[in-house]
Amino acid sequence: MSRRIRILRTGPQALVQDLGRPGHAHLGVPPSGAVDPHSLTLANRLVGNDETAAGLELLLGGLELAAETSCTVAVTGPAVEVRINGKLADSHQPLHLPPNATLTIGTPQTGLRTYLAVSGGITAAEELGSRSTDLLSGIGPDPLRDKDVLDLGAPNAANGADVVPPFHAPDTITVPVTLGPRDDWFEDAETQLRQGSWTVSDRSNRVGARLRGTVLNRRDGEIPSEGMITGAIQVPPDGQPVVFLNDHPTTGGYPVIGVVDRAHLRFLGQARPGTTVRFLPRQ
Repeated sequence: MSRRIRILRTGPQALVQDLGRPGHAHLGVPPSGAVDPHSLTLANRLVGNDETAAGLELLLGGLELAAETSCTVAVTGPAVEVRINGKLADSHQPLHLPPNATLTIGTPQTGLRTYLAVSGGITAAEELGSRSTDLLSGIGPDPLRDKDVLDLGAPNAANGADVVPPFHAPDTITVPVTLGPRDDWFEDAETQLRQGSWTVSDRSNRVGARLRGTVLNRRDGEIPSEGMITGAIQVPPDGQPVVFLNDHPTTGGYPVIGVVDRAHLRFLGQARPGTTVRFLPRQ
């Protein structure tokens, strides 16, 4: 018997995401995957899935779905209002949906992205070993649309009634940065990064967190295109840095002053426009 959920309303953006497809940069394919993998793996654990199972990444919530089968769901990330058949329920813990029940997810109070895991996981077709939607390369499932029906895998045994705290996105974040590989393009790169202050631009997306603020002084010109990794801080001629996130291009011709510590990328991925960003550089 097939297990399915039906999307009634997607909200601003709803994507199928797992932990991505790292290791394919030589093919021009970025890692993609959940921008906040910590929240996705928590959601999967709450419903008894493997941490690598595919769930849904929701930009500013707004999703409504109908369960076509009995299933367990969990919503994680920032605190958000969750309703089952119109009645308030709790996020960040397992919730049972009987057949024909509706689940509605509101707009998070802070941050950008909430995650929904469903028991059995989303069973979209894999590409290069992942079910993640890559918006830059067009690999993986298309962004969800109203009335889409998603197949679910076989559920595992429940792993208890764990509850995890919601993520609170702060107004100011400080992220550790390892200098290089092109910090020699900047006069005293460490001081510029340490003393600078930026805010997240509304032009940010899954490709990169675009920052506006202190101008980073760099040499004129460009370098030959070279490989880029997730977390690279690329600085175009206007001196305004871009931190590459999960759907970033795999090459680029602007110098990279440093690389954000991977464990802190999720905080940039959850940062709303206007959030203040400071860097903590290290050699």
